[in-house]
Amino acid sequence: MRTIGLLGGMSWESSAEYYRLLNELTRERLGGLHSSRCVLYSVDFAEIERLQVEGRWDVAAEVLAEGARALEAAGADMVLICTNTMHKVADEVAAAVTIPLLHLADTTASAVRASGLRRVGLLGTAFTMEQDFYRARLAAQGLEVLVPDTAGRSTVHRVIYDELCVGIVRNESRQEFQAVIRELVAAGAEGIVLGCTEIELLISADDCPVPVFPTTRLHAEAAVGRALADGPPSPRESR
Repeated sequence: MRTIGLLGGMSWESSAEYYRLLNELTRERLGGLHSSRCVLYSVDFAEIERLQVEGRWDVAAEVLAEGARALEAAGADMVLICTNTMHKVADEVAAAVTIPLLHLADTTASAVRASGLRRVGLLGTAFTMEQDFYRARLAAQGLEVLVPDTAGRSTVHRVIYDELCVGIVRNESRQEFQAVIRELVAAGAEGIVLGCTEIELLISADDCPVPVFPTTRLHAEAAVGRALADGPPSPRESR
């Protein structure tokens, strides 16, 4: 079993979900008392969030690169950035280490393509929905990506940072998300990408009229598959 390196804390609510999923998926694969072999480097999210707002992505990249180097030194065989938004600096993180970085957008795109769908709605932070680093990665793999309108993006972003990142899960917010999802479906979305690791705390397949793609679970499934696969690790996926 290879060791999975988790670059987490953004927020720790979703990092805890990663840990749960990795262990459950490993037990499902191996049975008995088996659990995932992993190491976690958890940053202070308040620092990262401030750098996001200030647009100081270069500084944020170095913080995460330092964490990735620590994971490699601790024996990790691969790195997972446990947040969609911070994949904006995935290339810088990957360049800081010699072990593979398993890119979250790639695992998501693979799942969407495997389902036979091509047009998806994307929910995430404003950074993820509005900037190209994530949407372009999906588009490069043949997907058409739709995002909510200005009001919808504002609602989704607010709920993520003001509620989900601090452990607040409200039914009223679920209903607001469902309204945003219905608008995306009406605009032609064949599926919905839950492109923020905290959204899975609020939205499930039962809340959506079309297939959902839960990026945290998909990322964890890919990591467990890589950790338990025979043969040497594959080349870094982020390049």
